[in-house]
Amino acid sequence: MSVTETTAPMRADKTWDIVVIGSGAGGATLAQRLASTGKSILMLERGEHLPVEPENWSPREVFLRHRYKADEHWRDRKGRKFQPNIHYWVGGNTIFYGAALYRFRKRDFEETVHHGGAISPKWPIRYEDLANYYTEAEALWNVHGQRGCDSTDDADAPPYTHPPMTHDPEIKALKGRLTLQGLHPFEMPIAAERNDADIPASRCVRCRTCGGFACFREAKSDGRKMVARALRSGNVELVTGAKVLRIETAPGGKSVSAVVYESPEGEQRVKGDIIVLAAGAINSAAVLLRSANADHPTGLANGSDQVGRNYMFHTASASLSFAWPKIETDFPKTMAINDFYWGDPDGKFPYPMGHIQGLEYLSGDVIRGQLSQTMPSWLIPGAFASFMGDRILAFLVMTEDLPEARNRVRLDPDGTIRLDYWYNNLKAHDRLIRRFHDAMKKAGRTCRCLRANRQQMDSILPIYGTAHQCGTLRMGDDPATSVVDANCKAHELDNLYVADTSVFVSSAAVNPALTCIANSLRVADHIAARMGVASPRVAA
Repeated sequence: MSVTETTAPMRADKTWDIVVIGSGAGGATLAQRLASTGKSILMLERGEHLPVEPENWSPREVFLRHRYKADEHWRDRKGRKFQPNIHYWVGGNTIFYGAALYRFRKRDFEETVHHGGAISPKWPIRYEDLANYYTEAEALWNVHGQRGCDSTDDADAPPYTHPPMTHDPEIKALKGRLTLQGLHPFEMPIAAERNDADIPASRCVRCRTCGGFACFREAKSDGRKMVARALRSGNVELVTGAKVLRIETAPGGKSVSAVVYESPEGEQRVKGDIIVLAAGAINSAAVLLRSANADHPTGLANGSDQVGRNYMFHTASASLSFAWPKIETDFPKTMAINDFYWGDPDGKFPYPMGHIQGLEYLSGDVIRGQLSQTMPSWLIPGAFASFMGDRILAFLVMTEDLPEARNRVRLDPDGTIRLDYWYNNLKAHDRLIRRFHDAMKKAGRTCRCLRANRQQMDSILPIYGTAHQCGTLRMGDDPATSVVDANCKAHELDNLYVADTSVFVSSAAVNPALTCIANSLRVADHIAARMGVASPRVAA
């Protein structure tokens, strides 16, 4: 155990300059950013360190036995229990993510009208406020990509620090067939330590066990690396196994006085001049709701009744593309399509439709793990599942999930998290699926979909069950309709900030992780300026 890593806080007064709750994409990135300021920082993480072991890459252990998944159950809007696809470890859910790090489009920050008149709201910040932070985040998280190949991306952004991941032969051939149809497939931005110029020295080996798995070689860029960077500073402490129970306020309720967490020794109480909540969109909202007190009777920072509302996690379906010949690919997640992002190129549907990206290789045990959501895995012959896995290319078809007040995180009387959720934007999603399937059929592949709106929340590929969660503590200029301001400080509390995807005003139609990372760097710089100290300059 590191000297900066403890089972209980080392400081006698249990007071730090900054307390960060959560060690995922937002919390860990923010902590490593502020570490250089010299301020004392305490990170609280409810999970432990994930063991680096051969089972990290075992489809049977990960997908059939759920070795690393949180042993926790929530309820849906009808009161039915389900096991969320969530992982509590140092580094958060990024350990198991697919490492696709996209910038939101410039228009994603503006008010956008969707089919039926539904609105994707304007953010209180602009793309330009995050542009330099996006650039720094891409370098910090080792993103491989090709600028200029995606017409919806920022054409003026600097080139990626690392070249794009190369396509396996099957994906390269498919890209060519789609290009001949007039589409513009492009290279996905992937965060990994891959070196095609010196393959023997490359940590990333382009294995079949990337997205949905922890990387046994620790070659995927994830929150663990950010935590390690923070701890190397010497002024950052990490407490693991620390589930935050509530946040307490000073008399009058205008500032946070303490953070209370659960430990093997019982409840612990720590203090910080600044508190940063970064437990993920669902759990961050739950923490504030559990923190209700006399000054905040409906939950901390909830005078607007917006805490927990506007939950989003993308309207997404897994498209399984089949052809009889056995495919030769180990790492198919390198190609994406944005031709339909802002509407159908045929001009018949002038509303945003969304994004399509390749998914990971599906082994027989991964397929059995998915089907086990609806039938016992022993009913699915392993040989049949492996036969299918060798002939399937999987794609994620993703449409923007629009914010609705009724889609929310609540707490049941027994404290269990309840997710009230109704799917939306389905006309655009159905059209996107249909147009993609038409293109794939012309390219010689038959497609079928596991449609999210026809499954339980955790029934499609598990890395996407709640992986793209956002909203719930939205940022805004009006305290009556938002929880935090444009700097992600709670409107009602002077020293509480939020640095995860809960502050998102909209979900866009691409993966949210890079925007979370970039925004956490921005929030860190704001906190540093508030405390009168300098943080590293953003890359130009």
